[in-house]
Amino acid sequence: MSTKLENWLNKVPVVAIIRGVQPDEVNEIGAAILEAGIGVIEVPLNSPEPFKSIANLSKSLGEQCVIGCGTLVTQEHVQRVADAGGKIAVTPSTEPAIIKQCIDLGMTPMPGWATPTEAFAAYQAGARYLKLFPAGTYGAGHVKAVQAVLPSDSKILAVGGVGANNAEQWLEAGISGFGIGSEIYKAGRSATDVFERSKKIVDTLKSITA
Repeated sequence: MSTKLENWLNKVPVVAIIRGVQPDEVNEIGAAILEAGIGVIEVPLNSPEPFKSIANLSKSLGEQCVIGCGTLVTQEHVQRVADAGGKIAVTPSTEPAIIKQCIDLGMTPMPGWATPTEAFAAYQAGARYLKLFPAGTYGAGHVKAVQAVLPSDSKILAVGGVGANNAEQWLEAGISGFGIGSEIYKAGRSATDVFERSKKIVDTLKSITA
């Protein structure tokens, strides 16, 4: 388990999802997110030229941040993300072969799950960060119930329908972090806008956990 990743999520429990970002703007957007206090950034693979964006971010911010991909669905893409310098791989499923390949290539997998069966399948394949998606339709109570039976070293991330406005109930349920997308970034937003949005989330979370 990545110490840098764990340190960042302990400090500010957010993975910033920058879906739709362009390679020529990604460094500026990433720097704005880091300046606001978020140090884990995900470029979904259904963004324009995502491997180029991941490579650009890895070169510019990889020493300070944890950079990686989202929406990873094929083993071929696992290798390409690793070659681009990605360190986390967020997936929509619990495919064991993808989880294993991520680990073998030195990346931290964050597979998507909904049921206890899926969460255990991901854990048994080697994943320790388990992404509940879409979290909003399952609710914080679902996390609390499932976490009661999961191994103690598993960490749940909530993604989809979660953000600063409902963070407190999710943190109380025991999650280790949030994946936040449109509340931070949508295609076309300026770096200044992204910074202000990110800072608002960071300030809200700090006030909750203070």
